[in-house]
Amino acid sequence: MTVKELARAMEKDIDCVYEALLNTAIDIDSLEANSRLDDVWIKEVVKKTGMKLKWSKLKQDKIRENKNAVRRPQADPALLAPRSPVVTIMGHVDHGKTTLLDKLRKTQVAAMEAGGITQHIGAFLVSLPSGEKITFLDTPGHAAFSAMRARGAQVTDIVILVVAADDGVMKQTVESIQHAKDAKVPIVLAINKCDKAEADPEKVKKELLAYDVVCEDFGGDVQAVHVSALTGDNLMALAEATITLAEMLELKADPTGPVEGTVIESFTDKGRGPVTTAIIQRGTLRKGSILVAGKSWAKVRLMFDENGKTINEACPSMPVGIIGWRDLPSAGDEILEVESEPKAREVVDWRKYEQEREKNKEDIKILEEKRKEHQEAHRKDREKYGTLHWKERSLKKYQEKIKNPLKPKEKTERDSNVLPVIIKGDVDGSVEAILNILNTYDASHECELELVHFGVGDISENDVNLAETFDGVIYGFNVNAGNVLQKSAAKKGVKIKLHKIIYRLIEDLQAELSSRLSCIVEEHPIGEASILATFSVTEGKKKVPVAGCRVQKGQLEKTQKFKLIRNGQVIWKGSLTSLKHHKDDVSVIKTGMDCGLSLDEGNIEFKVGDEIVCYEEKEVLAKTSWDPGF
Repeated sequence: MTVKELARAMEKDIDCVYEALLNTAIDIDSLEANSRLDDVWIKEVVKKTGMKLKWSKLKQDKIRENKNAVRRPQADPALLAPRSPVVTIMGHVDHGKTTLLDKLRKTQVAAMEAGGITQHIGAFLVSLPSGEKITFLDTPGHAAFSAMRARGAQVTDIVILVVAADDGVMKQTVESIQHAKDAKVPIVLAINKCDKAEADPEKVKKELLAYDVVCEDFGGDVQAVHVSALTGDNLMALAEATITLAEMLELKADPTGPVEGTVIESFTDKGRGPVTTAIIQRGTLRKGSILVAGKSWAKVRLMFDENGKTINEACPSMPVGIIGWRDLPSAGDEILEVESEPKAREVVDWRKYEQEREKNKEDIKILEEKRKEHQEAHRKDREKYGTLHWKERSLKKYQEKIKNPLKPKEKTERDSNVLPVIIKGDVDGSVEAILNILNTYDASHECELELVHFGVGDISENDVNLAETFDGVIYGFNVNAGNVLQKSAAKKGVKIKLHKIIYRLIEDLQAELSSRLSCIVEEHPIGEASILATFSVTEGKKKVPVAGCRVQKGQLEKTQKFKLIRNGQVIWKGSLTSLKHHKDDVSVIKTGMDCGLSLDEGNIEFKVGDEIVCYEEKEVLAKTSWDPGF
């Protein structure tokens, strides 16, 4: 260190360093501010100024070489071959998207769906009689699956917007239009349920004008096809409209070289391990290929189509199921082919390292903020006590300690208004949808919602143990829990709630949150009376104000609670000390009867025109104020 650097590190003047080196073997006259000092003299200076010295080695951050895998540059147009279009079907829940697709594929998916709603993103290849092939993505229409719809719009070439002719434009219809616009994808309008008597296709077209979707009838470029998914009317016209639009778009892809694609959905299969549904966008996928997606990699063991039939290769635009993943990639991850397993491991390690580095940066930021807070508090303390004599300082600290005694570290009982939850879903997209709904939770002031763990796959012993530790509830969506596991959970007092329909799961969660809230006391009026006259009665040496009333509605019961209302304001609540009809003490006064009453508080003055209300208090179960929006 130089003399100047040492002075700066000690927060002292340069002269202080010179002073410490007086009467030593060093020649002070030859020392400049920038002269380097040996560690012997650094130790000497530090010792003489009453400070401590701590040695530490300088850490040099190793800069790792970027090993990430990236997409290849654009291919030479001469190498491109025509490919079939990828079409995403979008629209509001229950507008007939899956039924429409079923009719095109001649299958019965809609009939098998829980609650009659789609809750997964499905990819299907449909061959038309003319020989063309279209890859369809069937997206859920329910409000909960916004992220799945956005993903569907990102990987697609054309969006078919399904709107029910009897229902018109709804919330998720508008959202679907927005997703298509964000992804800059053209729309084909399918007006469904045209076979219904109350169908009004023209109304739908007019409603869509407000959202910048202008049909050809109104001079726009959006093709509108009137269909009936139930009867199969005009479906070929819809397919032809899609093919025509695809021809105009001149869709091409490079079928050679390393594979590029996108994960549409991922889930864990009991016998086959992690499985992904993917759309191939470039190259041709074959068995044995090494793939990387997100922070996981795979050696392709098996590929299958949407019917579960094994296939040997997948070309661009084809939907394909891939088996052979080491971990489960997330839906929406980019799939890239690499040359070897060591390379795949390198890429995954690099991505994990990058994520860790980003996390460390955030942690350092938080630590820095905490340090600043701590320094500020320390500075304020010093200002507070700095001028005092040590005895006064000790006394003041002792007095403050008495004022705010530290509680012994008791075993903190879990508050009843905290609900820890564990979420398990069948596929990555479902878990994501549920977590997105939980992110809208805004009633923490009533009951805190704590997400302990989430994952893909059936409920395991580990989940039950976690739920027992945190006193939480396990929610399973489209997953199973074995009988043995359910019995073990019941023994441990852990609730396992399995659901097949997403909004039922959310309703159950709302009910569970409501059950953790304390009851609300509600007032139910029994009778009302108006004060017609006021007078006072002498009891012993005391004058007691009495109100002469007539019951206008219901009845007054002496044992119940009462309140006095003046000009719409409640000025007293409590009980009666006496209730008389003429001169007799009574317990009930009915409508139309007159009575005299006095209150349990003597300071209240009655005025003519005041109202007396008799009411009973009932405890009712509270309901959570959280509204997930559907």
